[in-house]
Amino acid sequence: MSVIVQIQHLKRTFLVGNQKVKALNDISFSIESGEFITIMGSSGSGKTTLLNILGGLERPTEGSYLLDGIDINSLSNNELAVLRNDKLGFVFQSYNLLSRTSAMENVELPLLYNSKYTASQRKDKCIKALEAVKLADRMDHLPSQLSGGQQQRVAIARALVNDPVLILADEATGNLDSRTSYEIMVLIQELNRQGKTIVFVTHEPDIAAFSKRTITLKDGKIRSDEMNKNIVNAKEMLAQLPAMDEQTTT
Repeated sequence: MSVIVQIQHLKRTFLVGNQKVKALNDISFSIESGEFITIMGSSGSGKTTLLNILGGLERPTEGSYLLDGIDINSLSNNELAVLRNDKLGFVFQSYNLLSRTSAMENVELPLLYNSKYTASQRKDKCIKALEAVKLADRMDHLPSQLSGGQQQRVAIARALVNDPVLILADEATGNLDSRTSYEIMVLIQELNRQGKTIVFVTHEPDIAAFSKRTITLKDGKIRSDEMNKNIVNAKEMLAQLPAMDEQTTT
């Protein structure tokens, strides 16, 4: 297995007034190809800052970050933007879809900045991405015509369309009910089985239980980094939900 992420002695410091705040304080870890990792931590633990650095949206104050062998710190802002578009896929809590464009056009957005694809190649890639998230029959729908879960599937298709080496998800089930959250996690687990490397930020332990490994942050440091011995199967959890619903209503 190849190492996709290599982080060493990473620090991120912010100035708040005259005070220096250490959002990340000397953290080191690596992520191998095909891993599914959750990053957990309470508010202020540093998980959002870490996700921003992993996504090339922020630069560390100190330390090194190699993405697929490339030193992020050595890149100009333009080079970093190209790298983000080529190697990363982002999924956000609030979907971040353009409201007046179809599911197909939303998925196509990352490809518009990639000159190596023709219009027909872009279309083919978008159709494949929407098929992968089981939304091929909704490609002409606007976000307002889709449920929350379907909108998140469009966002996942958009993250997949460039065939990134790393998918970053930020509280991607945060706005969804339990059933829809499990449906999204079924999809995430399936993508991981197909070989996708996934980092999923969450504050929910039951969501972390679907991953293979959990890194927990506290006060900008790694408190624990553990393999999950009992990985929960999202498909099985989803199948149990009707029975659970009946029990609650009786």
